[in-house]
Amino acid sequence: MWTDFLSMNRREMFRKSGAGAGLLGLAGLLKDGGLVAPSLIADGPDPLAPRVPQLPVKAKSVIWLFVNGGPSQVDTWDYKPELAKRDGMELNGFDNNTGFFTNAVGPLMKSPFNWKQHGQSGTWVSEIFPHLAEHTDKMAFVHSCHTESNNHSPALFMINTGSTRMGWPCVGSWLTYGLGSESRNLPSFVVMSDPLDRGLPKGHASNWGAGFLPSVHQGTWLRPKGNPIDNLNPPQELNPDNQRAQLDLLAKLNRSQNVRSAAEAELNARIESYELAFRMQSAAPEAFNIESEPDHIKKLYGLDQDHCKHFAGQCMMARRMVERGVRCVQIYSGGMENQRSWDGHQDIAGNHQGFARETDQPIAGLLSDLEQRGVLDETLVIWGGEFGRLPISQKGNNPGRDHNPHAFTYWFAGGGVKGGVHHGSTDEIGFKAVDDRVSVNDLHATILRLMGFDHEKLTYFMNGRDFRLTDVAGEVVQSIIA
Repeated sequence: MWTDFLSMNRREMFRKSGAGAGLLGLAGLLKDGGLVAPSLIADGPDPLAPRVPQLPVKAKSVIWLFVNGGPSQVDTWDYKPELAKRDGMELNGFDNNTGFFTNAVGPLMKSPFNWKQHGQSGTWVSEIFPHLAEHTDKMAFVHSCHTESNNHSPALFMINTGSTRMGWPCVGSWLTYGLGSESRNLPSFVVMSDPLDRGLPKGHASNWGAGFLPSVHQGTWLRPKGNPIDNLNPPQELNPDNQRAQLDLLAKLNRSQNVRSAAEAELNARIESYELAFRMQSAAPEAFNIESEPDHIKKLYGLDQDHCKHFAGQCMMARRMVERGVRCVQIYSGGMENQRSWDGHQDIAGNHQGFARETDQPIAGLLSDLEQRGVLDETLVIWGGEFGRLPISQKGNNPGRDHNPHAFTYWFAGGGVKGGVHHGSTDEIGFKAVDDRVSVNDLHATILRLMGFDHEKLTYFMNGRDFRLTDVAGEVVQSIIA
């Protein structure tokens, strides 16, 4: 310790002693008065230390069920009887560039599914969700979402990060940056992808990257087969005491460097990642062990059903993660290419029916399980994809639907959400959001509000300005907040 001081010049001595202590005191006073930006708090020696949100809320964690590929709103949650009446008719004035395949534009096409009303809210639900239909009174639907791109990659970046360009922090990273983690032994932000050899979503890890935030806030991807994380088991020849000594030496060498500002935050993140990896070697195997769950819980999720057991296991894992303090879990249904995801360009009936069958019971089981454990109020559950689909058909032997950036539906359940409510609406055929339109920035502002943040105040200073998830836009959808 004394050798560190002897090697300092005068400027460094003042910065690290008197001036440094004064600045710490000032930062503490400003924080207590609510006058300091979170970026001045979250980059300290422990960037994942739990922090109190700006606003009082119930939700402590998020499980985002990402319906990858663009689910059709008019075949899932947005009932349009007028579309059935106009089946086979041309949509006058339609711009062929709205979707992705400009030369395959067909006439209006009704939903191939039957619909019924459910719950006290009388919510119309497609027949492909028989289990989720029993939970509509827990859900808050936003039917008037719209986005900026009709192409998967930029639309995925937009819904995940608030920008159509890669390289920006995603929602999960912003949440862990603002709230820290309640788990010291597991990642603060976990991502699971489709396990059926369908690949990652387009854009891959950029969808759960930390961007310009310290890298400790990026999502930890769990491999869908085999060991979920590399090097989870330490080498047999390395005992815990030796490993602890190595990490202590590495941390001491890292902190001996005279680094400042962004470089210092990144160094802290690197040190914390080493520490987390060490702690995970003992905690993660237990958390990942879904076989330890009782048989009635496995059956609730559908783990005993071949057609949905893969997604059932991931939903059960998500519940186990948030129980153990993980802040955000994102699960992708569907992979890279068209029919390998909810991207129903061909055979919309077969595509959506198949993926709904894989996910319906597991998600319903997740909602039931969270509720019976008394933690649904503390867990914000989100369902939705990157955009919607057109009410017209895409020509082919088995008609499908092309991309639609003008309208899609999201639903929320749990932490801080009103159940059985519907916000906004599309036109009579489900083509465009028309009433109480909700942008992606608005969705993000609402998620942050439900997690205890004013989206305008959760910022990170970089390149001379404060950045935020919602950029310079965003309005909270107040009607769905309890």
